[in-house]
Amino acid sequence: MLLNLAFCLSILFNIFPKVIAVNHVPALLWSTQSSMWESTPAIIDGHITSDHELRMLLQTAITREPKNVVMFLQDTLSMEDFTYFSADSGSDNPMHIIQDIMNSSPSSLVLPAVQPKTIENLPSYINSLGDWNVIQIDSGKVSHLEVERSKPNLILVTLQPIQRSNEMSAATTFSENYKQILQITKELSEGGVEYTAIYTGKRPSKVFAHVDLVPKIGRQLLATETAVPYPPLNVSDKTNPNMTNCIIIYATKIRLIANTSQEFDLTNRTFGATNVNTSLSRCFSNYSVLSLIYSSPGHDLESLEIRFMMTNKFYSGSARNWFKLESVDIIYNNKTATFVSTYGSSPAEYSYHCQKIGTSELYGETLVPDVSTPDAKNWDIFISEFQIQGFNIKDGIFSYASDCTGFFSAGIWMGLVSSLVLLWILAYGVFMIMQLTTNDKFDDPKGPALSVPQTE
Repeated sequence: MLLNLAFCLSILFNIFPKVIAVNHVPALLWSTQSSMWESTPAIIDGHITSDHELRMLLQTAITREPKNVVMFLQDTLSMEDFTYFSADSGSDNPMHIIQDIMNSSPSSLVLPAVQPKTIENLPSYINSLGDWNVIQIDSGKVSHLEVERSKPNLILVTLQPIQRSNEMSAATTFSENYKQILQITKELSEGGVEYTAIYTGKRPSKVFAHVDLVPKIGRQLLATETAVPYPPLNVSDKTNPNMTNCIIIYATKIRLIANTSQEFDLTNRTFGATNVNTSLSRCFSNYSVLSLIYSSPGHDLESLEIRFMMTNKFYSGSARNWFKLESVDIIYNNKTATFVSTYGSSPAEYSYHCQKIGTSELYGETLVPDVSTPDAKNWDIFISEFQIQGFNIKDGIFSYASDCTGFFSAGIWMGLVSSLVLLWILAYGVFMIMQLTTNDKFDDPKGPALSVPQTE
C-alpha cells in the first residue's frame, strides 16, 4: 500500500516539479496484533484524518490487553519524503527499512494526511485514559529498553531532526532514524512484547521534487500552485439525535467581500481546520437550515454567520418533491444581508452542484440581494465548485448531483451554431457541384472545326 501511494506521488511530482508544502503530516501505523484495522474503510483522496477519527483507529490498541504503544516522533515529515528519498536510490534507499517493517507486520495502516495538532495532543490523550508507564527516549541509540509487564506502556521516541540542507544529509538522517526504529521494534518483538507503533512528524516538511533534465516540449505552466482538496463538511442537528449528518456542503473557495475592500476567505476555516460552529443548523422533513458561524473573522467583526436556507416541496406538475436553495443570509453585527437564489433546485433525492455561485451575473447561480435588507448591496459573495445537499442523505455522502447549468449551455449553443454554418457551407458546395454540366457537342480533330452559331 505504501509503495503504491509513493509510486503515484512520484508520477505527479515528475509532471509538476516544484516545492511542495502542505498543512498536514502522514502517520504510519503497524501492530504485532493481526486484524487491528481490518474493518477500516478506504482512505479517500484528499481526506484529512481528524482527531476523533485517529482516536477511533487507536481505540483497540489502547483498550485491549496488552496495551503497549510506541510513538516515533520526527521533527518534519511529509508523504512526499517517501517518494523523493526512495526514487533512483538503488541500494542506498533509506526508506526500505520502514517499508520492510510495514510489509512484515500483521497489521498496518497508512494515513496520508493527519492534522499536526492531532499528533501533538495524542500522547496526552493516551496518557489520560489510564495509569500508563511513560518512557521518554531521545534521539540516539538505545542500549536496552525496559518495559513493565504489569501496566500499559507508552513509549515516546524522539528521532533525530532531519538535516534538510542538502539531499545527502537528509537521506543519512532518515537512514539513522529508521535503524533506531528497527532496533526498538526488534527488541520489543524478541522480548515477546506485543505493541502498536506510530511513526509520524510534528509538522510538515517542504520537499524539493526531482527536476527532469530532459527538455520539455510545448507549453509549460509557470508558478502553478496545486491546491490541496478539502473533504466535504457533514453537519448534524444538535437538537435532534436522529438527524446525524443531515446536511453536506462542499466548496473549493468561499469568499465574502464587504464594502469592496474587506475580504473574508473562509475556505480553510470551513473545511480545512473545521473550526466553524454549526450548532444552529436545523434539519426537518420540509426545510433545512445550514448555519456556519465564524468567530473573529477579522476586520473588527466579532462573529460572522452564513445561513443556507433550503426547502423540500412537492410539485404536482412533476409529481415529485424538489429540493431548492431558497436564500443565503450573511449575519454580522446584529445585521442581516439576504440573497435570493435564482435557480438552485434539484430533485429531492439529489444534491445540488454549481461550478460558481455568487452575486455576479456571470456565475451559473446568481444570488440576488433582497430589497428588504439594504445591507445586502454592501456584500459580494463568491463560492466555487459549490455542492450542497440538505435532504435524503445516505451513508453520509452526496447523492447524484444535479448541476445548475441548463441543457443548452453557452458551449452547446456555440457548437450547434458552428455545426449549422459548416453544414450550410457543405450543402451549398454539394448543390453547386450538382449544377455542373458537360458540353453536348465536341470538336472532331480529324474533321472540320465545329462552328457554333452565336444564336445558339
